[in-house]
Amino acid sequence: MVKRPDTEAQRRRRHRRVRGKIGGTASRPRLNVYRSLNHIYAQVIDDTTGTTLCSASSLDKEFKGKTGSNKEGAREVGKLVAERAVKKGVKSVVFDRGGYLYHGRVLELAEGAREAGLEF
Repeated sequence: MVKRPDTEAQRRRRHRRVRGKIGGTASRPRLNVYRSLNHIYAQVIDDTTGTTLCSASSLDKEFKGKTGSNKEGAREVGKLVAERAVKKGVKSVVFDRGGYLYHGRVLELAEGAREAGLEF
């Protein structure tokens, strides 16, 4: 019997593969997404300096939704991170889905960020 790798290890492998192809610069930073079972997190990262410009999550005090484990909450987190990025002067980003499928909560976070003014 062949032992199969767990899904988290597969996601990390996909994320490493994607990260070899995309990267954030000062003019166009990377919007990274991480989702757990109960929450969703987003960061805008400049990879040339290795700094996080802004971040938002479903655990923030300003978060309007009840939880990040549904699509409505993910959309609100996307809007929140986009508002913070625009305040910092970031208008265009590279979207890093973090090895997740571009579906469900990840898709809703991206749509929320686009609604609030980010371009990608």
